[in-house]
Amino acid sequence: MEANLSFSTADLATTRFAISPMWEVVTSFRLLAHEAEPPLHRRWAAQVRPRLAEAGLDGGWLAELIPPGGYLADFLNPTPATPFPTLATELAAIRRTPRAQVHADLDHLAQERGSTGGPSARARLLYEAPEAALEKVTAEIEAYWELALAPYWARVRQLLEADVFHRARMAAEHGTAHVLNDLHSTVSWDDGSLRLVRRHCAMTRADTGSGLLLVPSAFAWPRVLTRSVPPEPPQLAYPARGIGTLWEPRETPAADAVAAVLGRSRTLLLAELDTPASTTQLAHTSGLSPAGVSQHLTALRNAGLVTAHRTGRSVLYARTSVADALLTPT
Repeated sequence: MEANLSFSTADLATTRFAISPMWEVVTSFRLLAHEAEPPLHRRWAAQVRPRLAEAGLDGGWLAELIPPGGYLADFLNPTPATPFPTLATELAAIRRTPRAQVHADLDHLAQERGSTGGPSARARLLYEAPEAALEKVTAEIEAYWELALAPYWARVRQLLEADVFHRARMAAEHGTAHVLNDLHSTVSWDDGSLRLVRRHCAMTRADTGSGLLLVPSAFAWPRVLTRSVPPEPPQLAYPARGIGTLWEPRETPAADAVAAVLGRSRTLLLAELDTPASTTQLAHTSGLSPAGVSQHLTALRNAGLVTAHRTGRSVLYARTSVADALLTPT
């Protein structure tokens, strides 16, 4: 099925980019719902799946609102007001979702599922008490974020920012039409219209707002996803450039120079944190004592070189973008 969005000069003038944590939540959760994830995300999925299963997050509110395919609840992706909204900002917008939109999204989900057994207990609560239910939804999203995305966010955000900067430069050099033609094989610009080849539903300018919001995603591949809730601009989430190298181990050519400043033990720990790890794991791989690892991690965290993320009874540590820049200078 093909969708066509007609563009006026004003629509083109208000086309913009945004990096959305919530789009990464919904696309990554959908990816994990499939038993066979794309090979390029296998390394990440192997680390995350056991944490989600242990926390019981593989069958909760997100599973209710994000089916493995087709339509997903539009209220999970509020329109970003800025190019780089925080997760907290987007969760606050979700909690403010009007009752009518919650009902419309649930009706759409029920229609696609074609269930004859009636709504689930979660769907009924969302229908009858959306304000209370949305608090539960956003609490689960925060838990999912800490387990699945927060330890990797510096790496993911760097990829998404690089995509936006690349396309902004492309727009400056060749124009917006060139950017739109380069987004995805199913997206093309032709004679004042943006054409999207989609399998599930059509989308026209009549059922969208003006303008266009382009959202790069690390987990949308190989598809393009859309959201249209008038009077807001339509959103198009597309696979970011460079996804194939996202989870590859990164070389640390500047390790010796950094060690001269931070010391070899702390530099070793930073190098080991190419993949988020716990104190116990780091002690095992580095050969340092757990107490020594803990002391070094505290110092590195205070310096803004690592972040800590609680996952159940343990804490995962991850390198920040500042540490990445130290270890891999350009």
